[in-house]
Amino acid sequence: MEKEKKNKGLRNIVFLGLISCFADISSEMVYPIIPLYLTAVLGTTPAIVGVIEGIAESLASLVKVFSGYISDKYQNKKKLAFCGYCTGFIYKIALLVSTSWVGILIARVIDRFGKGIRTAPRDVMVAESTEDNLGTSFGIHKALDMLGSAIGILLSLLILKYFGDSISSYKKIFIVSIIPIVIALFFFIFVKENKNRVQTKKENIFKNVDKLDNQLKLYLFVAVLFTLGNSSNSFLLLRAQDVGYTSTHVILLYFIYNIVCSLLSIPMGKKSDKKGRKGILVKGYLLFSLVYLLFGLGSNKISILLAFVLYGFYTAMIAGVEKAFISEISPKYLKGTMLGLHGTLVGIALLFSSVIAGFLYEYVGSYAPFLLGASLSFITALILQFGLKEQKMDLVK
Repeated sequence: MEKEKKNKGLRNIVFLGLISCFADISSEMVYPIIPLYLTAVLGTTPAIVGVIEGIAESLASLVKVFSGYISDKYQNKKKLAFCGYCTGFIYKIALLVSTSWVGILIARVIDRFGKGIRTAPRDVMVAESTEDNLGTSFGIHKALDMLGSAIGILLSLLILKYFGDSISSYKKIFIVSIIPIVIALFFFIFVKENKNRVQTKKENIFKNVDKLDNQLKLYLFVAVLFTLGNSSNSFLLLRAQDVGYTSTHVILLYFIYNIVCSLLSIPMGKKSDKKGRKGILVKGYLLFSLVYLLFGLGSNKISILLAFVLYGFYTAMIAGVEKAFISEISPKYLKGTMLGLHGTLVGIALLFSSVIAGFLYEYVGSYAPFLLGASLSFITALILQFGLKEQKMDLVK
């Protein structure tokens, strides 16, 4: 009976991972070419790229906490996640008809708004699919997620390689990217939602923040501080272009980053289950500091290539592990709300970080936003090292 229950849970995690996989094939086919499309085709500046990314990410992130709260209160996680993924289809249509950076901004807001709706309920379904080994579960999901990103990038690269770096090639990528998002929506048929696992308490969390675990509040603060220096990945792509990589080679670098992350996500998740989350998180933030130093001070192609590889290591160390940490330290009846709150706070910080990075990149130097990010990441690593307790978070709320 217990084995059957675990198998059903694993099956659910895999299908949720496949949904993310195909959705990311769709989104990552277009994401790495957006900054190139904006600057090379539409003639916008890096500062405008920063404004677009900052507005899109932050405005959409505002809905994450409400989406998580609604999924906790009404136990409608599957419906919310499905609606969130549906915006991926609308996003591609919006890209096709856009003729200016304003149109791209609207398209990006639509896409990120959908991510804001789906992320928290989907992550709660992953957490509720297993009794333990949350790090491994989120690692499996992240591995499939990043595998989809890598496939999407590779498809984008092949199209650019075959048809050339032109506006018609970009449009072809937008069209082809519609297919995998439709497949992702189909996989929802196989996802099972457990609506009876947690009895929701009628409690307004926004008026009772002081009741949250101090470790959770510390991590939320650290996440915000870190994000102020963690600007959009668009600037990594622009930086690679600055040192001499062509558009297709820039996309190939982004492909390498995603592959590295996909391969390491499960091992990192398993390691956090066995040895605790703190060590992985602290080392991850220290590694990010090194990565951004390489992006900021590296002046040749080799250093930028190494930075993208190490960036994949960092993402594998942090992305799934922090979700596992937040899930197990949050009150059981508020997992969605807390995961959503984390996304919302990070999104608000990302508005400032991307806008600041855009202006630093253009008016101070391409190195400037990366030195800022490296400094803040090092500080957050120190805060976690001395402020976060090293323990197995097996709390019952």
